[in-house]
Amino acid sequence: MTKTKRSILITGATSGIGRHAAIHLHEQGHRVFATGRNEAAIAELNVMGLHAFRLDVTDAASIAAAKRTIDELTDGAGLDVLVNNAGYGLFGPLEVLTEDDVRQQFETNVFGLLAVTRAFLPQMRERGWGRIINVSSVGGRMTFPLAGAYTATKYAVESMSDALRMELAAFGIKVSLIEPGYIDTGFTSTTLSHLDRYDGENTPYAEAFARAGDVERSIERFAATPKAVTRAIEKAITRRRPRARYVAPWINSFGPWLAALVPTSWLDAIMRRFAGLRAPKRLPSGAKAALPSG
Repeated sequence: MTKTKRSILITGATSGIGRHAAIHLHEQGHRVFATGRNEAAIAELNVMGLHAFRLDVTDAASIAAAKRTIDELTDGAGLDVLVNNAGYGLFGPLEVLTEDDVRQQFETNVFGLLAVTRAFLPQMRERGWGRIINVSSVGGRMTFPLAGAYTATKYAVESMSDALRMELAAFGIKVSLIEPGYIDTGFTSTTLSHLDRYDGENTPYAEAFARAGDVERSIERFAATPKAVTRAIEKAITRRRPRARYVAPWINSFGPWLAALVPTSWLDAIMRRFAGLRAPKRLPSGAKAALPSG
């Protein structure tokens, strides 16, 4: 039996998970619209035969332009599947993160996702069929120290996806969450590099900053490849009854499960120790959280 081919939009498809999924789904014969902001990567994807173009999920005009492009390429039919993958991680103690940085984290990971969904949802509803797949994280179900802003956005994505799943079921639209664990895409190293602008000699979080590289090296040996996430996305697209959540790879489901069983005080102690969150033996006179300039 010939598999049904779908028109699929993937945001954040110029690198990492999004790029891997876009190329794989294109090779499976689907019509893939791969979007992002990296012009060189967009050009490369076009050479490979995908429909790749710029889309900034935080820009209403960019979203509207992307919708016009897809409407033209699909003769007004619109999308069968929307994969909301665009996002990034902001790491650092919540005390020191600037308000602008936290707001931008939510603009991309939460409000951008919702804006893109709202743009393409009406055609799915009118047609009576569609799939919305939101890439979240295991961090959407358990919080890690120094990742409070990032995991807060993923908690929001989890909640909005649950609501959309119930609100849209009557219209034939199915909503699934993809919850990756640690994936070898360069995401974490890029995220941790943002810590540099918050580091300083006069910060009470000095040990946590100093340990950031060691923490990354400790967990990177457990990293899975993007293939595990792509496989989950493909299941959410092709299964007749897709699951509400796909943890990728499945072994990462033990994290939230154990977090629910272990006493909170024990889990907190383990997390604090791992992250190096201990008060210094002697704080410098007048020590306070170091805020970046600008």
